[in-house]
Amino acid sequence: MNHPWVSHLNDQVIGQSKAIKLASIALLSGGHVLLEDRPGTGKTTLARSLASSISATFQRVQCTPDTLPSDILGMELFNPTTGAFERRTGPIFTSILLVDEINRTTPRTQSALLEAMQERQVTLGEVSLKLPEPFFMIATQNPFDGQGTFPLPQAQLDRFLFKLTLAPLSRDSERRLIRNEHLASESFSLQQDELLKMQQEVRDVRFHEAMEDYLLDLMESLRHHRDIEVGPSPRATLAYTMAARAHAYMEGRDYVSPEDIRALALPILGHRIVLTVEASLKTKPSKLIKSVLETIPVPSEV
Repeated sequence: MNHPWVSHLNDQVIGQSKAIKLASIALLSGGHVLLEDRPGTGKTTLARSLASSISATFQRVQCTPDTLPSDILGMELFNPTTGAFERRTGPIFTSILLVDEINRTTPRTQSALLEAMQERQVTLGEVSLKLPEPFFMIATQNPFDGQGTFPLPQAQLDRFLFKLTLAPLSRDSERRLIRNEHLASESFSLQQDELLKMQQEVRDVRFHEAMEDYLLDLMESLRHHRDIEVGPSPRATLAYTMAARAHAYMEGRDYVSPEDIRALALPILGHRIVLTVEASLKTKPSKLIKSVLETIPVPSEV
């Protein structure tokens, strides 16, 4: 997809074309992204650049152990003057939400995001409030610092379309950073109505029955694999279909091909399966997914 929006992001975030493409796919398909990498690799920069490239509201939440659900969602406060409760909405009521270091806040606060991520709404008191359209969440976490962190539960990981890491920068890419070439790129803003139009076009991409069978064969093979304790959920299947449509759309096609499904297997499924104890000692989810994928007969494109 040779869209000025994607080109602008590649100029802003140097050396991360794959992560940019997957984050764009998540946005176009209505999913959310979890960025996991070492400190200083550009996780927040990618999230901010993606948000600034879209003409939509943006909020950032820095998670700490004392962050409360009300700090993100908002709350109802009693006004003694009027004798009534007044609603004050939190930063989650935005189109693009960056939740920085999500695993530094408590499970109570993490779980406050579940309704918003799945149902696109927030309940305050007895009232459920719809979130803006589009609503896209990027969360970041550092993988190697276990002290003072709270690992995300499987139910929450399942609500992230992709779990991504950033590519190591080449010497030339890091030189471009030193020379501030990323700051010299011209500004670009994808209008909100154009983004919504692109999301609708993604939903219109054809998903032929042969491609459905190919995807279902993969999901069922993983669920029944002897080395997998927890396989991908039906929610993962639905997310996969939308992501495959978005991948095909970015490749300039109006139909899903086997390549779209194969290209997204690791970022979609890697965080959604749990290996048995014995299997975890000898392999990784990524290797197992690749091996299973090779056993599924590839249909011809329709």
